[in-house]
Amino acid sequence: MRGLTYRAVAAEAGVTHGSVRYHFGDRDTLIEEALTFCVERGIEGVELTLDESGFDDFAAGIVAMVAAAPEAQAFQYELALESRRRPELRPVMERVNDSYRVAVHQALVRNGLDDPALAELVFIAIDGLVFHQTAFGNTGRTERAVKVLRKLLTAYAAT
Repeated sequence: MRGLTYRAVAAEAGVTHGSVRYHFGDRDTLIEEALTFCVERGIEGVELTLDESGFDDFAAGIVAMVAAAPEAQAFQYELALESRRRPELRPVMERVNDSYRVAVHQALVRNGLDDPALAELVFIAIDGLVFHQTAFGNTGRTERAVKVLRKLLTAYAAT
């Protein structure tokens, strides 16, 4: 997080640091835009937006998404922790988490589960799985846990 500079972003993007500075204006805007980019890719990557019914493929992309871009996930967790020290980041992080919550809730509603408390639990479970795979790299553990989550959701939907 502290290494996030105009020069570092410019080097990664293959442009001049002046163009990065001009485009974003300030570091906070750069951070917020980078975070928005990560969130959009994360929601797509986890595959919560599939229109298929049932939970057989729920969160099917979680392992591949984290494995493909662990640095994007780490950035989000680092920013969440940074928001404890920098309260001005807290609203940004709340919006990020709300985006994920909404995506989870919508996926559950499409499958007949309109329960905000359940959506919160599933969001936290997915967030924990992503965190652990990001931190420890154990894809097998994540795959096994996602299978159990699918079974739990299927059983819950049957009640």
